[in-house]
Amino acid sequence: MDFKIRVIPLLLLTIISSLTSCKAQSKKKVGGACDGCEAIYEYESKILYSVDTLPEFQQNEPKLKISGTVFKMDGITPAENVIIYIYHTNRQGIYETKGNETGWAKRHGFIRGWVKTGKDGLYTFYTFRPAPYPDGSECEHIHITIKESDKNEYYLDEYLFDDDPLLTPSIKNTLKNRGGSGIVSPQAENKILTINRNIILGKNIPNYE
Repeated sequence: MDFKIRVIPLLLLTIISSLTSCKAQSKKKVGGACDGCEAIYEYESKILYSVDTLPEFQQNEPKLKISGTVFKMDGITPAENVIIYIYHTNRQGIYETKGNETGWAKRHGFIRGWVKTGKDGLYTFYTFRPAPYPDGSECEHIHITIKESDKNEYYLDEYLFDDDPLLTPSIKNTLKNRGGSGIVSPQAENKILTINRNIILGKNIPNYE
């Protein structure tokens, strides 16, 4: 009897420890640290569709259409209900603000947008081509963060333009290709530059399961 009394608490302790361990593992952060990724939630009450037009699209040139398909890890199956958030500089290379921003908009500026994929996994943004930082320290780029329904938010490699003279071979060699390559080739189409980038969820993303 004494043996049973001692064994039962030990079994309970083992089960509890196992459940706690599994719970801790399930909360492991996908993608690692991400400064500013919380901005993906700042669409507030806006209803998200698979297409969005960023502010200042009409006022700036060259206009830019960004589109592609989000796939699951197999690279074949379209991924539904994935939120994509992008932001970038203005034509002077500045993250432009209006002065009344709150949250991450204070740093990201107001030239930003959100979409949510449908069953076909397609997404499209209408915006304009950003400029590099004024001091030339960064080439032209567009930041991108995504949020899957069952995972935390995480960032992907930025959109980079292969015709940008600041995009050197040494920079290309440092890219992680998170979600697949972010290097895009602008093509003129009906007076607008178009770029296509397909995204593969989990590709080169730390802790992704």
